[in-house]
Amino acid sequence: MFRFKRFSVCQQGCAMKVGTDGVLLGAWCALEASQRRVLDIGTGTGVIALMAAQRSAEARITAVDIDGECARRAAGNFAASPWGDRLEAVQADIRDFAPGHTFDHIITNPPYFSSSLLPPDSGRRLARHCVALPFADLAAAFDRLLAPCGRVSMILPADAADAFVEICRGTLSLSRRCDVRTTPSSAVRRSMLEFGRGGCAEPRHELLVIQTAPETFTEEYRTLTRDFYLKF
Repeated sequence: MFRFKRFSVCQQGCAMKVGTDGVLLGAWCALEASQRRVLDIGTGTGVIALMAAQRSAEARITAVDIDGECARRAAGNFAASPWGDRLEAVQADIRDFAPGHTFDHIITNPPYFSSSLLPPDSGRRLARHCVALPFADLAAAFDRLLAPCGRVSMILPADAADAFVEICRGTLSLSRRCDVRTTPSSAVRRSMLEFGRGGCAEPRHELLVIQTAPETFTEEYRTLTRDFYLKF
């Protein structure tokens, strides 16, 4: 059980556990009061959907995962939270998902390893290797499911972020990017991306450093995550 300030996440049976990537994205994505329909693609334990429910009092969040055990675990975590009436877990391949409406904000921590060796565990393959969901298919799902004035927020390894921006060119435009370093001197480890429809003159570029030394976290990281992590 992973405990946050206002909810807990049971991880049993889920291939991918609660991690820094998901928490960063759940805290960073720009949720607005007008965004009443939110979609979490590849929800896993449901942590990003739960963070969205905590942050946005009016939003109804649909959380989709291709893995049945993850969808069931997320549903249990939703029911145990204070926002169970606004959270729904669905087992589906996002390429076939047809809810009958579009979403104001789509959030995802997607599978991204395309050329590394596949792990033997089938759950981890689905969760972390884009053989199950190629980037082009994910971009097509964004285009199909996003409302006209909607936003997409996602996190990717830095070396995959530029490639995904190019895949989206012509349908979605990058409006905001945050590069994440573990320490001030380390290379950029992750990039969080925000897309919208239509042209964007110049995307806003941000930098987040997580810590200056082991367990010595920057004030920026503490500020971003303090509504969630017990240690802050």
